[in-house]
Order: sequence, then C-alpha cells, then structure tokens
Amino acid sequence: MSGVIPTAPQPSPGETENQIKSSDPRHNDLPDYNSHVVPGPPGTAVLPSAGYPGVLPVGYYSPHQPSTFPLHQPASGVRPVQYQPGKYPMPNQPAPTMWMPGPAPMPNCPPGLECLTQLDNIHVLQHFEPLEMFTGFETNNRYDVKNNSNQMVYVVNEDTDDFTRNAYKTLRPFVLRVTDCLGREVITMQRPFRCTCCCFCCPSARQELEVQCPPGVTIGFVAEHWNLCRAIYSIQNEKKENVLSVRGPCLTYGCGSDSVFEVTSLDGVTGVGSIVRKWNGLLSAMADADHFDIHFPLDLDVKMKAMIFGACFLIDFMYFERSSHRRSSN
Repeated sequence: MSGVIPTAPQPSPGETENQIKSSDPRHNDLPDYNSHVVPGPPGTAVLPSAGYPGVLPVGYYSPHQPSTFPLHQPASGVRPVQYQPGKYPMPNQPAPTMWMPGPAPMPNCPPGLECLTQLDNIHVLQHFEPLEMFTGFETNNRYDVKNNSNQMVYVVNEDTDDFTRNAYKTLRPFVLRVTDCLGREVITMQRPFRCTCCCFCCPSARQELEVQCPPGVTIGFVAEHWNLCRAIYSIQNEKKENVLSVRGPCLTYGCGSDSVFEVTSLDGVTGVGSIVRKWNGLLSAMADADHFDIHFPLDLDVKMKAMIFGACFLIDFMYFERSSHRRSSN
C-alpha cells in the first residue's frame, strides 16, 4: 500500500457545471434600476404642437424643432441684427419696384384712373433697347409711368407683330396696353393705319388715336390737324367733339433743347397743361429712349388727363420714334 498514490475523486458532470456558474463574477439576476424611483401623480401626456413633423433623437438639430439646441448662442446682452421682411433687398438682387399706393374707387371715375386724380405731373420713360439701336430691328416699345416721388404709376407695353413694326416703322398701327400695380389692363390705346401718300390736307391721311378706359369703352380721341409749320392736335370726347387743343413747336425735333407741346383750351388763350419731350443728350439723338413730362391741373377732369396722357404717345410715334434708316441718315 506504500507505493500507491492517492487520487482525488472525479466530480460528476453536474457538479462541474455548477462550479463554472459559481465562478462567474456576474450575478445571475439583473439589478432593479427603478427601485429608487418614486412615482409621481398621474397626469395627461403633452403631445407635440401642430406643424412639427416628429421628434428627433436628442443631439440632432432641426430648424422645425425649437426644443433642440441651436447651432449658435449669442452672448448675453447681445441680440442679432434682424431685418424687417421685404424692407431690405437681398444681396445681389435688384431693388424692388416701388408703386404708388392705389386709392379707393371713386364715383364718376373710370376704374384704374384713381391715381391720376391725385397727380398734376407724370413722367413717361421709354425703355432703351440695345438690339433696336445696333441691328435696326424694331421691337415693341415699353414705357414706365412715374410720379414726382419716383413711384411707379403705370406700365405701358406695345402689342404689335414683328412684320407690322418693321414694315411700317413710324407709321405703323399699334395697340398700347396700360397696366397698373395689380397687372390689370386699365387703359387701351389704338392707332389705326392711315396712308400718307395722298395730300396731307386730306382727312383720311391725318393720324388718330383712340383711348379706351376701361378696355372696350371709348372715352375720347386724339386727332391730328393739318398745318404747314406746326404739329396741331385736337383732344376730343367719346362723341368726337373737340374739348382741348395741343400745339407743338415749329421745329418739332429740337436738337439740344426740350420740345414743348402746349395744351390749351379751344380758344387758345387759357393754358391747360403741357407735354414736354426732355432732351437726354446723346441718348436722345441716337436711340429711342424718350423722356416726357406731362403737366395738367390737379382738378382737371380725369378723363381729360387720360386723353393728354394718350396724346403723348401719338406725338412720340409721329416725331420721335425714328427708324434705323433715319438715324443713320441723321
């Protein structure tokens, strides 16, 4: 028995599994993390306000969720500069067009002419067309009508096809559409075609302009009268009865000076107003970019104001809307 080495008894497989489990430092049962939480009184759940698409996880910034942290926090006592919407133009963008505030509708005043009741002076500015100047291709004329405060009153656009403009040039029949700040067409001016091949004293050769306000309702005509030296026009009502007279200078196209067309009563004594074509230097001599100043009494009938306004465009087309051939010859 002295040479036998004692050995430990071999454990059974079940005892080995229990020893392995007992040697694991982790506890078999998870701790109760909510044991220290004291439940509060029951209440209603607060849902996100309308307009928010959803709730993002904490740490994500969304401009639609003010509850999340912003990207930048201003220093205490320092507020960021804020601009009133629409007051200041954005960088690299044209300044907004300032329109004259439209007054309320008035009795005995055609719709769209309410602005003229508050004015005694308007400016008609023709757009400069580089394509027309360099190529000789006639384009539709465009005008801006402004008051003394540089506020836009009307926009005037010619509506004539390409063939008519380039075939008849200054003698072309046209339609001018006058729109207000809302884009409504408030005045329509129509010039019919009149042949000038016959005798100048023939009534069929005299130029005429019809003014409609609102479009489709005629309020008057501007009729040319034959004269050997001057430009003479009559401003007529819807019945073609003469109401006012327009008398131009002897030299209609004045180089280096303004061209004044006086608006008078039928007897020619009382001055009612004027249509002045301003001299703009080299631009006036070489391009069709005219500038007219129209003056009339503040208390003048608004329909007659619109008629004087219409006479300005007939004068422009007859004496200052020069074709490319005439410009090159000059």
